[in-house]
Amino acid sequence: MAEQKVDNRALEEAIAAFRSDKERDSYVKVMELLEKSIVLVPAIPPKDMDPEIMEQLKAGKPVQFPKDTKIVPCLLRKETGEQALPVFTSPEQIPEDKKSPMVMAMPFMGVISMVSANQDKVSEVVVNPFTGILVLNQSVLEIAEKRRKAVGQMKTVQLTQEQFKDFAHNRVSLFLLPKFLFEQKEEGLKRLQQEEGALLLQFYDEVYPKGKRSGCRVEDFSLMTLNLSDTIQLTRLDMPDETNKKGLCYRVYAVFKRDTEEVLYYTMENTNDGNVIARVTDDGKHEILESAPDNGAEIEAIMGLAQPG
Repeated sequence: MAEQKVDNRALEEAIAAFRSDKERDSYVKVMELLEKSIVLVPAIPPKDMDPEIMEQLKAGKPVQFPKDTKIVPCLLRKETGEQALPVFTSPEQIPEDKKSPMVMAMPFMGVISMVSANQDKVSEVVVNPFTGILVLNQSVLEIAEKRRKAVGQMKTVQLTQEQFKDFAHNRVSLFLLPKFLFEQKEEGLKRLQQEEGALLLQFYDEVYPKGKRSGCRVEDFSLMTLNLSDTIQLTRLDMPDETNKKGLCYRVYAVFKRDTEEVLYYTMENTNDGNVIARVTDDGKHEILESAPDNGAEIEAIMGLAQPG
């Protein structure tokens, strides 16, 4: 049944919290949850509804209406003569003696759209009118309608093949690879040093949709490992040549401190302000540190950052 898909326990808790203290912040939380919710709307079934469909509705089963079916929501009449549209957060919020022949499960923002189109008939929306009532007046509904329209106007951004390739490069170098090394530490570095490009291509496969390939080859990656001291090992990974352009990470330096079993992860990136050294921390944060030196001085700069002072 449609109601089984409705899980508004967090919303009901937020409404109860707002009713107990009336704080603005708790009201904001209610509205944020409400805008993402599926609510139940009592309705009047069409007079010519197929008896079989009616029986399915009474049994709580989901039904598929013909496209031209007109569904009329039930309204509550106030003492002032104005009408309000009732919505419910769960079937339990509808008393047995108040149940209508039909209940529709629909997105709350769909309710807002419906009310906006019938402002002459509906003055407000009431949530759970027979239990923990929450009234949404015209001013609140107008704000919700503006938010609904703003969301509707947002366009889905389609990446070109080249843009997705750039996204994949940075996803691997700035997220998947450092995450792997921070989790696996020395064992992860050993795998990288042994498998080189073959391991990197596995990360690319995680980014690309099933059946799609990055176009990168094992030989497009170059790796060099240096044991700079008894306790410090540095691994340099050059990404494919095509990554040396604005907005991309083109080289990685992974430093392993044997005495503390600590991994440090530095990146060389091409930005609008020139090439920079950045780092990714073990909690996933990305920070730009300083301008990058010439290629020949990179290792010295990395070691200065890894062992300050």
